[in-house]
Amino acid sequence: MFDIRKIQEKVIFENVSAISGREIAKEIVYGSDTEPREDAAWVKETMQRLEAAYDKETLVRLRMKCQCGYGMDEKRELVEELYASANSMEEFAGSEKARKAGLFTQDGELFLSFPFCPCPMLSGVSRLDTKTWCYCTMGYSKKLFEDVWGCGVKVDLLKSIKAGDDMCLMKITPLSPIWEK
Repeated sequence: MFDIRKIQEKVIFENVSAISGREIAKEIVYGSDTEPREDAAWVKETMQRLEAAYDKETLVRLRMKCQCGYGMDEKRELVEELYASANSMEEFAGSEKARKAGLFTQDGELFLSFPFCPCPMLSGVSRLDTKTWCYCTMGYSKKLFEDVWGCGVKVDLLKSIKAGDDMCLMKITPLSPIWEK
C-alpha cells in the first residue's frame, strides 16, 4: 500500500539526518509530542520546524529530495511520448495531450501548471502559510524531466494553490539543448 505519510516521514528524516544528524531529524519529523497527529497538522508542524531550523536555500534543497514518486511511471510514459514526437519545445507542449497534462510554452519557455494541488499528502490541508511543503514537487518534476531528456533541469516553483495562488505553476528549464538529434 502506498502510504504517503510514511514515505514523507522517512525521506524528511533521512535528508535532515544527512545534514544535521538523527536527533535533529527526529525532532523535526516527530516533534516533542508523543501523540500521533493527523496528516494536515503534521504537515504544518513539520514545515514550521523545518523553517525554524534552515534558510530558504537549504529548505528548497531538502524538500526537493523528498519527492515521493507518486504516479511517476505514468507521468514518465507521457513525457517520453511527447518528447519522441517533438522537434522543439513548442511542439513538445503544443499537443492536446500536453495541454491536458498542464504543459504549455510562453516565449519559448516551458511551464507546467495544475488547476488543483497534485500532492496526495495535502488533500486534507486547506491552506499552507508558505510554499515549503511544495518544494518537493520541484524535485518530482526535476527527476521526471531529467530522466526523459537526459540532461540537467532547473525547476522554479512560481505559484502554489495551497499557499493561496490561483494555480500550481512551475517553470521547467533544460540546462542543455534537448532537440539536437
